[in-house]
Amino acid sequence: MLRLNNVHAYYGKTEVIKGLSMTVQDKKIITLIGANGAGKTTVLKLISGLVRPKSGTVEFDGKQIQNLSTTEIVKMGISRVPQERRIFPQMTVMENLILGSYVIKDKARINEQLNLVFHHFPLLQKRIKQDAGNLSGGQQQMLAVGRGLMANPKLLMLDEPSFGLAPLIVLEIARIVIEIYKKNVDVLLVEQNAKMALNLCHYAYVMETGKITMEGTGKELVNNDEIIGAYLGGKKRVL
Repeated sequence: MLRLNNVHAYYGKTEVIKGLSMTVQDKKIITLIGANGAGKTTVLKLISGLVRPKSGTVEFDGKQIQNLSTTEIVKMGISRVPQERRIFPQMTVMENLILGSYVIKDKARINEQLNLVFHHFPLLQKRIKQDAGNLSGGQQQMLAVGRGLMANPKLLMLDEPSFGLAPLIVLEIARIVIEIYKKNVDVLLVEQNAKMALNLCHYAYVMETGKITMEGTGKELVNNDEIIGAYLGGKKRVL
C-alpha cells in the first residue's frame, strides 16, 4: 500500500532523513520506533506532504504522492494523528470531529464516520457539546484519533499516541489501535513506548538518526537483545 524508496530529506542544510526505505503492507499494523530526534515524526510529515523529499519517492496505492498537497493525500486515504494531539481546545468535541471530515462532501458518509468514531469512543458521544480543552489528556487523545478517522482513511498514522498518558489509558489506546485495524484500516504507529508498539504490530522498523537500522516482525524485535537493551529497559542476555 505505502512505500518509501530511498528518501532523503532536509531541514535547511541539515539532512534529517538519509536514504530511508520502508513499506506499509495492506492489512497490517506497522510500527516505527526510535529515540527522540531519530526522525520518526519527519517520516510521517513526508508521507503527509508537509515535508518534501529532496530525492526518492513516496508511493501510495501505486501512485507517487511526494509532490501532492496534504489535502490531495488525505483524499487518497491517508490520515495523520499528530504528536501531542493538537486538538482545538476552544471548539466543541463535535466541531473538532467535523473538521476531520473536511475532504468528505457526502453528509451521509460523514454521519457514517461519526457513528464509527462513537462506536470506538462512546464517551465522545456523551461530550459532543463540551469544549475539547476541558477533556482529560486521555480523552483528548481519543478525540484526536477520532478526528483522524473522520476522513475515512485507508491508512491511519498515529504519532506517539501514548505520550504523557497514564498506564491504564495507554492500554486503552492499544486496544483501540487493534479495533481500528480490525475495521480494515491499516495503521502506521510511531511510538517511544517500544514494548507496547512491538507487541501490537505485525512488522516493525527501528530508526536511528534518519536511517532504518533494523527491521523484523514485532515478535522478533521484542525478543532481540539489542532492542531489549536500547528500548525496553532491560539488559542484553549473556549467552
